[in-house]
Amino acid sequence: MPNLIERLTRVRKEEVGALTWALIYGFCIFLAYYILRPVRDEISSADRGNLQILWTVVFLVMLLAVPAYSWVVARWPRGKFVPWVNRFFILNLVGFYVALVSLPVGARPWIDRVFYVWASVFALFVVTVFWGFMADLFKSEQGKRLFGPIAVGGSLGAIIGSAVTASLISALPPFTLLLVACVPLEVAARAARQLHRRSDQAGSTLQREEAPVSGTVWSGIKVVFSSPYLKRIAIFIFLMTFASTVLYFQQAHLIYDAIEDRAVRTALFAKMDLATNVITLTGQGFIVAHVIRRIGMGWSLALVPILAAVGFVALGLMPTLAVLVVVQVLYRSLRYAVAKPTREVLFTVVDREEKYKSKAFIDAAVYRGGDLINGWIYAGLAALGLTVGAIALVAAPVALLWALTGFDLGRRQEKIASEQRSQG
Repeated sequence: MPNLIERLTRVRKEEVGALTWALIYGFCIFLAYYILRPVRDEISSADRGNLQILWTVVFLVMLLAVPAYSWVVARWPRGKFVPWVNRFFILNLVGFYVALVSLPVGARPWIDRVFYVWASVFALFVVTVFWGFMADLFKSEQGKRLFGPIAVGGSLGAIIGSAVTASLISALPPFTLLLVACVPLEVAARAARQLHRRSDQAGSTLQREEAPVSGTVWSGIKVVFSSPYLKRIAIFIFLMTFASTVLYFQQAHLIYDAIEDRAVRTALFAKMDLATNVITLTGQGFIVAHVIRRIGMGWSLALVPILAAVGFVALGLMPTLAVLVVVQVLYRSLRYAVAKPTREVLFTVVDREEKYKSKAFIDAAVYRGGDLINGWIYAGLAALGLTVGAIALVAAPVALLWALTGFDLGRRQEKIASEQRSQG
């Protein structure tokens, strides 16, 4: 694997070992997530009338989870708290499995709703911790070269996770997928530990951790509101959630109206995930590093919002399930292949407190707060009588505003990185 990685990417020889462990870590995180994701998405279709309420609960849980995570980060080194996060979620999955097999069938709707909230928190936290750890290990210049290939590990895990769920959902005993997802989470915890140990070795290209992250439980949150750079990242994330929320709600409605059987809906979600990640894989491995180098951070961050605006116009003119599936798959593919690795490079130029605490607040509370607000906006537009197509047309200019924000943010990152190089 190290020889293959060195040939296919812009990685340097001394970085291959660390990149290999980062790939394993990302692979396992996304394998676990995409085993569980279709289950969560099927719940959203079955309980679509309560989606905005569920998202409200998710946001409130995030407001409690972020300070708790910041408290852990301030007290233990990354070599301990990063694996602990994964193992905490393993215990949760075992608890859900026990509840599902032991409680009466009548309790299932409420267990589903609790699981939906938990899965939404899980999805953001494990990915946020993963990318925060990567931004803490690799320098800005390394991130521009390596975050695309690192994301390949996640895409491979997502592809296999989607395939596992699509093929085994009807073959395994009920709820067994929850236990299956525990295995890659434990492997991810061990990979994180290996990366931390490598950073302590003499001659390592990774950034060492001299001490636990500084600050208090709330300091990482406060700095978001005082830093113009972090505020722009938060605005970028909020506008992204608007586009994603519109597509998610339209997906829930159109698929539920077209398909009655829950197992068939779950299989369709898994197949959409599979298609998304197959397309994503090519972009992450061989395109994103070249895109950033050739067009810069600004255009790299603006690219997906521009394409999202085009997709909304297409959906507005032809609001059908087929068009929705195409737009959703392409949107998510490009977001994961280009926007996600590029967005994570933004955090390579901030201090360690901002990489962990502020990033967790932005990726968790701001992200889910955006989901919450935009979910109610979507519900309000639907209550006013706007159709799926009309709401898509409303979303198009918002996507263009998102593009302008991304362009400005990318230019600022390049300026800060240049200043840090000249000072260092």
